[in-house]
Amino acid sequence: MNFDLNQEQRAFQDAARSFAEQELQPLAAQWDADGFFPRAVIEKAGDMGFCGLYSPESAGGLGLSRLDASIIFEELAAADPSTTAYLSIHNMATWMLCSWGSAAVRERWASALTSGRQLASYCLTEPGAGSDAAALRTKASAVDGGYRINGAKAFISGAGASDVLIVMARTGAAGAAGISAFVVPAGNAGISYGRLEEKLGWHSQPTRAVFFEDVWVPQDHLLGEVGQGFRLAMRGLDGGRINIAACSIGAAQGALNAAQTYVRERRQFGHLLADFQSVQFKLADMLTDLIAARQLVRMAAVKLDEQAVHATAYCAMAKRFATDVGFQVCDEAMQICGGNGYIREYPLERLMRDARAHKIVEGTNEIMRSIIARQFLNTLSTGELR
Repeated sequence: MNFDLNQEQRAFQDAARSFAEQELQPLAAQWDADGFFPRAVIEKAGDMGFCGLYSPESAGGLGLSRLDASIIFEELAAADPSTTAYLSIHNMATWMLCSWGSAAVRERWASALTSGRQLASYCLTEPGAGSDAAALRTKASAVDGGYRINGAKAFISGAGASDVLIVMARTGAAGAAGISAFVVPAGNAGISYGRLEEKLGWHSQPTRAVFFEDVWVPQDHLLGEVGQGFRLAMRGLDGGRINIAACSIGAAQGALNAAQTYVRERRQFGHLLADFQSVQFKLADMLTDLIAARQLVRMAAVKLDEQAVHATAYCAMAKRFATDVGFQVCDEAMQICGGNGYIREYPLERLMRDARAHKIVEGTNEIMRSIIARQFLNTLSTGELR
């Protein structure tokens, strides 16, 4: 068993780190302060292939593994978790379109999305159906050679700025089997957007509600088959959970790096902070937890790449553990830096605010625990999940 990255993965890591240092780090704090969505920089990320990391090469993507993608997301998030988290959501939506879209849909959208020239949003959550996604009420009725969509989605990243929406809507009876997935151009007649949500973090990406009133899409804008939408949405979320877990690892690494620099420079009581055993022990625990979380994320990514039987449970474990650890490390790094960590001159308060969202999005960590426990209790032996 080899835990080292191969030469190609190190090249991806170096490229992502260089991009983060040159394009994200210098302006991340300003984007956060201004609530600015850096679309031009996201298009530059598209030039690097970062907008279609695991979308198939036939659709203009890089066709990377989920493990490779997680390495890239981690490096980007060390500088700017907010923008990176949006990139991860865009990648998830783009992959769904490229994987299950009709030939006409792929021809229209795939290259534009994988290149970052146009952007995507993932529309599953509703005001009354957050964690209980299978209870969604947005309806798609088969009419006029296509579908008319009516309903509302909540907390949609990129809404109002993105160009295409991946929308889960009910085409049949209650429950998961009655849900289908659609590609909906964001500018279609009948689509409107709620106010820009004021959030604790993730300020560099817009979050809005989306409303659908008799929004028509043609038949070929259906993803997969009728009734497959919930299954496709969950497959998207398996990868999305790896992505957001990697973003947490990146944020934590950025915070740990900042704390390391600070304790090597800051003097108290005639000594560097780095000389105090209490600080050393805290840093040791932070580093240990971070490395443990990173390895779990990478193992889960491999399970997903291999389409292992219990890949969903491993993705849930990685998301739960990495997002908890990521936030904790950011919080501890702020504590080490004291008042300086709390002010905006330093990146720690931004990293902590951005990392906090990761425990909620792509399924709350409470839902992750339910997924893990359900799959474990349904296995024939404990050896199936170990």
